[in-house]
Amino acid sequence: MPSGLARLGRNLARVVGTGAAVGAACVAYGSLLERNAFTVREEAVPVLPAGSGPLRVLHLSDIHFVPGQNIKTRWLRGLAGLKPDLVVNTGDNLSHPDAIAPLLDALGPLLEVPGVFVPGSNDYYAPTFKNPASYLLGPSRMTGKEPQELDTARLHSGFGAAGWLDLTNRAGSMTLQGLRLDFTGVDDPHLRREKYAGWPAGGAKAAQSPQVKIAVAHAPYQRVLDRFTDDGAQLIFAGHTHGGQLCVPGYGALVSNCDLPTWRAKGLTRWEHGGRSSWLEVSGGIGTSRFAPVRFACRPEAVLLTLTPA
Repeated sequence: MPSGLARLGRNLARVVGTGAAVGAACVAYGSLLERNAFTVREEAVPVLPAGSGPLRVLHLSDIHFVPGQNIKTRWLRGLAGLKPDLVVNTGDNLSHPDAIAPLLDALGPLLEVPGVFVPGSNDYYAPTFKNPASYLLGPSRMTGKEPQELDTARLHSGFGAAGWLDLTNRAGSMTLQGLRLDFTGVDDPHLRREKYAGWPAGGAKAAQSPQVKIAVAHAPYQRVLDRFTDDGAQLIFAGHTHGGQLCVPGYGALVSNCDLPTWRAKGLTRWEHGGRSSWLEVSGGIGTSRFAPVRFACRPEAVLLTLTPA
């Protein structure tokens, strides 16, 4: 009997040791390889008026830039080669107080393209260390410690100097290829800073010209998606979820870091409310917090949407 218990103990030790080794290998893969395995997801969205030519929209979100991220810098600069007609940036660009200048440099070629943007919480406050397991318990929250404020105004000035349209609780419009694009955006719903601004003035007068309504937010909370959809948004852009960041192969995201269902944590879906519907594009994000630099079964991504006639 003692020998049987000894064998059982040895077998259990092997199982535990194997599990620990597999876990360590997954962490090493996620932190050293996958978080830098950048990719471009491509989608086609039928929202344009009949007779319109295609419009290429590059969606960037959750870059979480840290000085010295040379691989990320080269990849970001190379995205200009996709030749987008419009860039949509849904926030959380920063993950370090000194990241603004190198981020703007990395985005330099894309800043020559028309763009719109909204902020995320990490454009206002530097990240702090938290227990990684807390991410699995529900949407993240500010800790009791006073967060370090970032120079958000400088970041937004850099975008604005390039001609990008600030949609922080604002509306605006632009014309591309003879098509009027009406935008409405909100400040970060994760911080409950959103104030809906409606659509740009003059939209009704321009109703006879080709027109598309696009809404933009950082965090895709359902209350915000419902409001956008109720007011006629045809396409909604959001980020924040990181696609779950740590996913289970064959299953997907375990959390969305908001009240969005986890199966919607990344990708293009239809959002329905009150008898109306909108296309919803949620980016899986490009980066991670510098205190949790790991991704698993969830590659960092930019999204290239080709808008086509409905």
